[in-house]
Amino acid sequence: MKKFNDKYQRIFTFVGRLLLGGVLLVAGGLKAFKPAESANAVAAYKILPTQIAHLVGYALPWLEIAIGVLLIVGLSMRMAAVVAGGVMLVFVASIISVWARGLLIDCGCFGGGGAIDPSLAAKVHRTYFIEIMRDLGLAFVALYLYFFPYGLFSVEKSAALIEEN
Repeated sequence: MKKFNDKYQRIFTFVGRLLLGGVLLVAGGLKAFKPAESANAVAAYKILPTQIAHLVGYALPWLEIAIGVLLIVGLSMRMAAVVAGGVMLVFVASIISVWARGLLIDCGCFGGGGAIDPSLAAKVHRTYFIEIMRDLGLAFVALYLYFFPYGLFSVEKSAALIEEN
């Protein structure tokens, strides 16, 4: 029975790595070569002082790309899962903060970002909820990957998998 469970766990880990890593890689890739847009998107949250928000906006896409690559390749899995999960929770907290303060912004999760026309308020509030649920789901994938880091096609393998082969 153990082999049956290990087989599916390795598949779930592989799928989780591709899902979370893919989202981070795409999100970072769409923002990396438009640093001014990314910086303005972070500043639109009005959580950090403008100068710091711009620095975060310039650095965040590259962090997303790096963590996405580590997850997809399956290297430093626990560290990558912790950072990815932390990033997702920061995104959730940021969106909740914006929603609670009544700000109308495009999250900038996949590029763009910034203030939105007030006539779109109902749509934006629904979008906030969807973005929060998406990022919470991705945080749970990161949690799963922390506890089950070794999957199919992973560079990093557990000692048990090495002995098995």
